Amino acid sequence: MTTSTDDAAPLLVLDHVTKHFRAGDGSMLRAVHDVSLTVHAGEIVALVGESGSGKSTLGRMALGLMQPDAGSVSFDGHVLGSLSSETFRRLRTGMQPIFQDSAASLNPRKTVQDMLTQALWMYRGDLQARCITLLEDVGLRPASTYLRRYPHELSGGQRQRVSIARALAMQPRLIVADEPLSGADVSIRGQVLNLLLDIQRQRSVAYLMITHDISIARAFADRVVVMHKGEMVEAGVAAEVLERPVHAYTRRLVAAVPMLGG
Repeated sequence: MTTSTDDAAPLLVLDHVTKHFRAGDGSMLRAVHDVSLTVHAGEIVALVGESGSGKSTLGRMALGLMQPDAGSVSFDGHVLGSLSSETFRRLRTGMQPIFQDSAASLNPRKTVQDMLTQALWMYRGDLQARCITLLEDVGLRPASTYLRRYPHELSGGQRQRVSIARALAMQPRLIVADEPLSGADVSIRGQVLNLLLDIQRQRSVAYLMITHDISIARAFADRVVVMHKGEMVEAGVAAEVLERPVHAYTRRLVAAVPMLGG
């Protein structure tokens, strides 16, 4: 893990963002309310909280996939809501998502090579060689044997590695990972977590890691932001927040983590 200690401007800034949705009965659902957070270059920030706390909505706003009703989102000094579609498209190569459900996020009608090639839309060079390098970087070897496979021909762990390779295609500075280990068995979770950490060390990529799992945040993050009912209730250095939580909700989250002998 790499903690940012310099005074450089943050890579990602969410400034007092709010997002409401209209429910079926006409009432307003407050998904995110007045949340501010930053992610510096090379930093790992874990966004934790139970299902329905607003984590995924916040992640989608960070990626520009959803516009806030109030507040602003900036990446690398650019306010996303003020950009032309072409400028935003180019800026978005610097921030990429990894979604929870790799089976749903990969096109079942496209081969692995097709999906990686599509992600490499700005790359100028040998596309097949670049695809092979990406697959090797995420531990899929021999890479050439995966190029013509479809998602249904891959295991869950292999699909998630392809998702990570696709996210890395344009050498992003930020990855927003939305529950990338959810639903995976213990061995796959460990492999994917170690892979993400290796990528961070090798490429100094920043992560906004969305998770409900405190143990992942403890092992993975430099800083932790705790969400509850759409609001940020606690934030700080991961070790301090998780070892000495101040807010009652954070204390409940930490207490709910299974402990050997507990």
